[in-house]
Amino acid sequence: MALFSRKRPLRTPLDGVDTVLADLDGVVYAGPGALPFAVDSLNLAAESVRLGYITNNASRTDASVAEHLSSLGLRVEPSDVVTSPQAAMRLMAEIIPAPATILVIGGDGLVDEVQKAGYTVTRSADDAPSAVVQGFAPEVAWTDLAEAAFALKVPEDEGGIPWIATNTDWTIPRERGVAPGNGTLVSAVHTAVGRLATVAGKPEKPIFEEALARFGARKALFIGDRLDTDIMGANRVGIDSVLVLTGIDRPKHVLAAPEGSRPTFVLGDLRELHAPYPEVVEQDGVFHVNGAAVRVSGADVEIVSDSGAQIDLLRAGAAAIWASGTPVFVLRVPERLYDDPFHRP
Repeated sequence: MALFSRKRPLRTPLDGVDTVLADLDGVVYAGPGALPFAVDSLNLAAESVRLGYITNNASRTDASVAEHLSSLGLRVEPSDVVTSPQAAMRLMAEIIPAPATILVIGGDGLVDEVQKAGYTVTRSADDAPSAVVQGFAPEVAWTDLAEAAFALKVPEDEGGIPWIATNTDWTIPRERGVAPGNGTLVSAVHTAVGRLATVAGKPEKPIFEEALARFGARKALFIGDRLDTDIMGANRVGIDSVLVLTGIDRPKHVLAAPEGSRPTFVLGDLRELHAPYPEVVEQDGVFHVNGAAVRVSGADVEIVSDSGAQIDLLRAGAAAIWASGTPVFVLRVPERLYDDPFHRP
């Protein structure tokens, strides 16, 4: 991984990459508006690599997502967008053949994919659906969750029907802040029925496998803003990843990242896709990134030198903490490492 590379030439995160896969919420936009520097940076990347978009947000169709991205200034076709409902339908086809009746809990993006896959859509458990598929939409109400619970009351191993969730993101960035995501709604149904859903979207493999196959990727780079979905999912399919600090996860989350959720690169914003990425050099237990240096001594995380560049200090601190093998919650971490000057939604 790049954070522990000792003598790697200073290359950009894009060097050697033929396909960039970008998350949307918290990476490209927050709500309707583009995040600073995202559009220009991605358009520049598209001049040399294949660019695709992956989203766990099931509320919109691929065409509406492409239209939104185009309105922000990106060059996007619907086929460039891979959605969690598309991944969910791939899973559904392996379990229940069309034209079975599916209880849909979600919005237009999910309904569209269910219908394109040849299934019959219902909104009522009284229609004896063969399965339930659940995805995020702002209009999902208690009555919709109740219908899911009614349909899923019998455990699957006792003859009950399958339940697929497009994703289980706990939160979703909006222009006014962070709001509950599909994971919160799925959890409500789980609490009612005592069952777990099969998940199609990040961090599970199906949505990544769909994207890699669709774009013919040989060397892909995934860009996300969440460690527990974006970065974990990229690690599970064995591709390099960027965590960009313009969305949900903050410096404190980077320092605490468990092994399976550690990114290859940490960027303050997407301009840094095109900048040489500094190597981490370890010497006598001190981890150096440019002018920043951090070490772990016993239960103390110590800042040895501070260049003033918070992103370099964060990279050095993460490298030192991760290499120590000690969970961050048992360490004494200087507040300076938690400083967060990066743009957030």
